[in-house]
Amino acid sequence: MATITTEMIKQLREATNAGILDCRKALEQADGDFKKAVDILREKGLASAAKRADRKASEGVIELYSHGNGRVGVMVEVNCETDFVGKSEKFRHFAHELALQIAASAPLYIREEDIPQEVLDHEAQIAAAKAREEGKPEHIIPRIVEGALTKFKDETVLLRQRYIRDESLTIQDLLNDVRVALGENIVIRRFVRWALGETTETA
Repeated sequence: MATITTEMIKQLREATNAGILDCRKALEQADGDFKKAVDILREKGLASAAKRADRKASEGVIELYSHGNGRVGVMVEVNCETDFVGKSEKFRHFAHELALQIAASAPLYIREEDIPQEVLDHEAQIAAAKAREEGKPEHIIPRIVEGALTKFKDETVLLRQRYIRDESLTIQDLLNDVRVALGENIVIRRFVRWALGETTETA
């Protein structure tokens, strides 16, 4: 069993913002492994965030963002439980970062469950046809299709996308972190993204 020093606890506290006792317990559980201790605290944080996810969120903000001299426009509604949190700098910053993410990465859905089944079926058919066209053996095609669907979800689902400022995080990670930090249920309610010239109909 590794010796847990005050310095180790202090470093973990600075890195995670968790309480001293929680940091000590996590380090003991991880046998002094700093990275493992961070993961343990993160998992605990996520568990408490998940409990908050059932609470009603009807306050918040509608964040507007215009990019590239007005060539891309984003509107995203982010909800929280109280007006106090809705006006906080951390909450507003999170809403702004979401708008930037949507502008840059053009997601189509918020959650995986939002994808219509017919869209997934269509993507699966395309992936299977492409694999057969390339002469791939029939027995590995289901695995290829599964990989293609995972990639499709990672690219088109906002919560699964890699955060544009830090590829090691997903938007789901950011949402979990902000829930833990603010102590409220935070919900990404809806968004729209317009790009100049997207519609080709003549007015």
